[in-house]
Amino acid sequence: MIRKEIESLIDIPNVGKSIKDSLDRIGINKPLDLVGKDPYQMYSELCKVTRQKYDPCVLDIFISAVRYMEGGPIKKWWEYTTERKKTLGTL
Repeated sequence: MIRKEIESLIDIPNVGKSIKDSLDRIGINKPLDLVGKDPYQMYSELCKVTRQKYDPCVLDIFISAVRYMEGGPIKKWWEYTTERKKTLGTL
């Protein structure tokens, strides 16, 4: 169930001002923009746009934000680290 009631990016669990600013940089300005997005592509786009590599925990936060907006449970961002590592083949 998509969380249509969430109005601000910083109302999403694990998203603070810094992550909100990062999302803004890649054109994600409102919570519903996250629905259907690929967090791995979002992370890659952020690195490309800013010309820097971010800590992988940023990717974990992107995963948590997308999953939450698509109706997933509230989880700490680090609960997605294993998923990231498996997906990227680093586990």
